[in-house]
Order: sequence, then C-alpha cells, then structure tokens
Amino acid sequence: MKNSVKVVAVGVILVAAFQQLGILILVRSEGCHFPAIFNFGDSNSDTGTVSAVLDRLPLPNGQTFFGKPSGRYCDGRLIIDFMAEKLGIPFLSAYLDSIGANFHHGANHAAGGSTIQFVDAKLYGAGFNPLSLEIQVSQFEQFKNRTTELWNQSKNSCIRNTLPNPEDFSRALYTMDIGQNDIHFALTTMTEVQVQASISAIVDLFALAVEQLYKLGARAFWIHNTGPIGCLPFFVITYPPKAGDADQNGCIVSKNKVAQQFNNQLKAKVSTLRHRLEDATIIYVDIYSAKYSLISNAKDYGFPRPLEYCCGKIGIVDCGEKEIVNGTEVYGTSCNDPARYISWDGIHYTEAANKWVATRILDGSFSEPKVSIANACLRPFSSTITDLNEAEERSSSSAWDGNGSAHMHHLMKALQPTLVL
Repeated sequence: MKNSVKVVAVGVILVAAFQQLGILILVRSEGCHFPAIFNFGDSNSDTGTVSAVLDRLPLPNGQTFFGKPSGRYCDGRLIIDFMAEKLGIPFLSAYLDSIGANFHHGANHAAGGSTIQFVDAKLYGAGFNPLSLEIQVSQFEQFKNRTTELWNQSKNSCIRNTLPNPEDFSRALYTMDIGQNDIHFALTTMTEVQVQASISAIVDLFALAVEQLYKLGARAFWIHNTGPIGCLPFFVITYPPKAGDADQNGCIVSKNKVAQQFNNQLKAKVSTLRHRLEDATIIYVDIYSAKYSLISNAKDYGFPRPLEYCCGKIGIVDCGEKEIVNGTEVYGTSCNDPARYISWDGIHYTEAANKWVATRILDGSFSEPKVSIANACLRPFSSTITDLNEAEERSSSSAWDGNGSAHMHHLMKALQPTLVL
C-alpha cells in the first residue's frame, strides 16, 4: 500500500511538471468513451423536435447532407451532429419523435424556439416554444425513469436495443446550448436597463437545470455559451445598427454586448457549479469567440459575404415556405452554394459554418478547461480551474527561469486535494 501511495505521489509531481510545460494532464488518458449523449437546447441543436410536434421542416432544409428534410434548421448537419460523429455516436433522435427513433445512444430534448426561462403568455405570444429548459429536464427525468423500468422488465433485445442501458445515464455526456432566444426576446421587447437586469435570473434558472440533471445522475457536462447575436443577418436587417453601433464586420455592437454580458455571468455561474458539484466535470465552451472569429475572418475561410444569408427572404417568407405577396406566390428558395455562406436562413448557420465551428471547439481550443470533447469526463488535477489557469499563465512566461520551484510550489498547493488517498 505504501509503495502504491509513493507511486501515485510521484505521478502527481510529474503531472505538475508537465503542467508547467503547458500540457494539461487529466485523471486518465485513454478517453471517456461516452456511450450516450443527452442534449438540451433550442433550434441550434434541434434534430427533429419541432418537426415531430408541429409541421415537418420542408426542403431545402437538410438538402446538403441528408438530401431530404431532417428536422434541422440547416441545409445539413448541426454542431451537435459533428459532436456525435466525433464521439462515434449515431445522430441523436429527438425525444418527441415517435417515428423511427432510436435512443440507445442518447436522446435530444432540444426544441426550436425554446428558452431557459419558463414560457409565459408574453413569450408564447412572441412565438417562442413552451418546451423551456425546465420542461426539457422534466422530459429527461421521465425518459430515464421509464427507460429503467422497461429495461428491467423486458428481456426483449429489440426493446433494449432502442433504449440506453440504465448504467449509461451516469456515464453519458450532457450537452447544453440554449439562451439565444432569451436574449432575442429581451432585445426586442425590453429597454437596455431591463435587459441587463433580466440576465442574472435567466442564468440562475440555467444553473438550477444543471443541478437537477446532476441529481438525476449526470456527471459530465459540455456547456455552450451563446453566440454573437448582433451578427445574425436577422438582427442586422430587421434592426439596422444606429450610427456608431456597428463594428468592423457590420455586426451590431450593443446587441453583442448583451450576449457577452450573458456569457460572462454564465461563465461565473459555471465556475460556482464546479465547486458545488465537486465530482462533476463541467466544460464551458466559448461558442461566441469561435463564431466571431469565423465572421471576422470569413473571407479567409471561403465565406465571402459573412452577414448575408442563403435561404428565404427575411420579413417576407421563411426558408422552404410559401407566401402570397401582393397577389404573387413567393417561395423561400435556397442560394446555389450554401457552403459559401455562414448563415443559412438569417438566424441559423449553414452546415459549412457549423462544421468550421465544430472543428475549432471539439479539440478544446475554446473550452475552459482546455479539454477536448473526447476527454470531457476527465477532471484536471486541480482544486480549482483558476489555480491551474493562473499557473499556466505564469509558466508560459517564465516556465523554468529560476522561479520554477516557486511555480511548482503553487501548483502542488493546487494539487494537494488529489493526494488524499
């Protein structure tokens, strides 16, 4: 026993040394091998909920990759699809889709138009979906309970092959991408002061959802912040920026600032949750920076018109829909080459843009801590993320410049809790 303790202690010291060199060392290195993904969100990750519950999204939605409508507000795959591919998991079926659904590797509770906050008469009247985050978590709880019951009662392999193993709920990855609609509603119905005042309550509701999922067994979380809403063609066209309120890309500065305020509070809340839920891994993903980087350098990546969109006509006809305008039937057609556009329909991204963003975030480049999605279950050797991040900053400027022992001492203090065996 003593020898094993010594080996572990030496291993921890080596971990600290590697951290000084800027290498993030995790509890184990073989990867997480997530058996399932459970997703919660809005239309940015809806893979068929709205299509199943209401009307099926028509072509040209889905045309690029699926060759048919796929329930996605996109010409092809969403970021959640690229995440599933990266983890070797089939595309997620929408939880509310009763036709051809398979939940063996997880379920998607995301629904287009959903919000974090509960949908009251004002939100519903503005066109937002009543399947708020609270409802989605409630759906998951029912799904988990009924799956466990059916799994234990049935020996039928056909049934078991369409449901997750009850043991997989605690080993799955829980992904969350929601908040854009809350900000959308606030920006279009409130004063700037009211918008700022509403953010903290919305973030608190998000945290409650994370805690509820934790109580239901979730231990690995991959949380996206919200993107630069002021760069969406819908806002740029519908609410043109006032003089001095546009950045170098043509995005609306004031609206992006609201998104950034939301993200700052969300990031702080995630940090609090890490301390509160000590045996959980919570990865915060800076989608905003990834998307804004794409928009700022769009031409370099093959997107010549970053604030234009491909499908439909904003304010006239939605993508794939028909409307009568001045006695003439108008169809929301697609552009000839969606791969040259960031925005699909003015609000959602094209498959090409989703793929670009996914490629940048899945390796951990925009995450805190900087952990790839394949290792999102692994907790860093640290009592706090802040301690390791600060140590990494110091090491990058003066790694072994004579202060190395002082840096190592600080790291060892951060690592101390992991030495208790």
